Amino acid sequence: METTLNAIELLFGRVEAYGKTTYELSKLKLLETTARIVTALIPRLSVIIMVFLFVFVLTIGIALYLGELLGKSYYGFFIVAGFYLVAGIVSHLFLYQWIKKPVGELIIKQALQGEIS
Repeated sequence: METTLNAIELLFGRVEAYGKTTYELSKLKLLETTARIVTALIPRLSVIIMVFLFVFVLTIGIALYLGELLGKSYYGFFIVAGFYLVAGIVSHLFLYQWIKKPVGELIIKQALQGEIS
C-alpha cells in the first residue's frame, strides 16, 4: 500500500513539474514571438517616421510656394489642406486594402515563423 502511495506522489510530482515546464516554455515562446514581431516592425516604423517628416517639410514648402504664386500665403495652405482632405478620404476608403491587411499579414508571418522552423 505504501509503495502505491509513493508511486502516486511521484506521479503527481512529475505532473506538477511537467505543468511548470510547459508554462515556462509557453512564456518563452511568447517572448520570442513578441521580440520577432517588434524587431520586424521597428525598422519599418523608423522609415515611416522619416518619410512622414520629409512629406511634412515638403508640404510646408509647397504651401508657401503656392501662396506666393497666388498672392496670399494662406491660400497655399488651404490648397494643401484640401489635397490632404481628399487623400485622407481616399485612404480611409482603402484603409483595409493598403494598410490593415499588409500589416496584419506581416505580424502573422512573423509570429508563425517560429512555429514553422
